Amino acid sequence: MSDFQKAVISTPGSERLAKAPHGAKVVVHATAAETNGAFGMWETFTLPGKDPTPHTHTRETEVFRVVCGTYRFQCGDEEFDAPPGTVVVLPPYVRHSWRNIGDEPGQMFAIVTPGGFEQLFMEIEASGAASPDEIAMIEARLGIINDETLALDR
Repeated sequence: MSDFQKAVISTPGSERLAKAPHGAKVVVHATAAETNGAFGMWETFTLPGKDPTPHTHTRETEVFRVVCGTYRFQCGDEEFDAPPGTVVVLPPYVRHSWRNIGDEPGQMFAIVTPGGFEQLFMEIEASGAASPDEIAMIEARLGIINDETLALDR
């Protein structure tokens, strides 16, 4: 169990802006570095029709809460619509994806435990990584598996 001793506070205007692989705006609220590895926390703002590549986390449990908009989730063999208020908890090794199926931008709050995955968004933003190969290299380092990371020559 991780032990962190200092409150992590994210106030409007002090958050870190980042970007998801599918181009969505991400606001990072807490990182593994700030929580001694316990968790990472962020919000994503996804435009209508946008979604990430189906992917699998090998290291962390991921929790989503739909704040606004309606998403269609694919979690393993299960597909379902997720309106505001829906919470989805995914253990490691469950291939998943989602798509904003509404007409307005959607917003989801997410947490991973242990933390570390949130670095993906921050590294994409900082490096300007845009190509599938560049993003796949970051994902592979963080234990994320998808068609692009599987294609990397390791």
